Amino acid sequence: MPQNAPQNLKSHRRWYPLYHFVASPILLLNVVAAIWQAARIPTIWNIWTGVMSIGLLATVWTARGMALIVQNRVIRLEMQLRLREVLPPALAARIGELRLSHLIGLRFAGNGEMAGLVERCLSGELANGEAVKKQIKDWQPDWLRA
Repeated sequence: MPQNAPQNLKSHRRWYPLYHFVASPILLLNVVAAIWQAARIPTIWNIWTGVMSIGLLATVWTARGMALIVQNRVIRLEMQLRLREVLPPALAARIGELRLSHLIGLRFAGNGEMAGLVERCLSGELANGEAVKKQIKDWQPDWLRA
């Protein structure tokens, strides 16, 4: 995603072309081809190739999943620190009540609208991060996502 283009609700999702459009589709097609070959000609080698292709795809998807888990942990920590700085003390004391999905959505909000959005999250009005993102008026781009 080019950093000179404005970021908003519709354009904030990160697509990593090498992963999303090259590696994953190739590995998925490899699994299909290997299983098809093993079903057609069930030799030990063809079955092993099918098993290995599944293992390789699982490894790549698992690595991506682990990167996203680490990213979410960093976002949680970053947002807890940011919220402690920008929220009034009564709301700052309730940061622990926010769900991870709320924190992920809130990271795109400007400091000026943060308190109102946090109150709405805590009251149950905003159920998840997507609901939070839809309410943001002062969008703060995040260009450093995995």
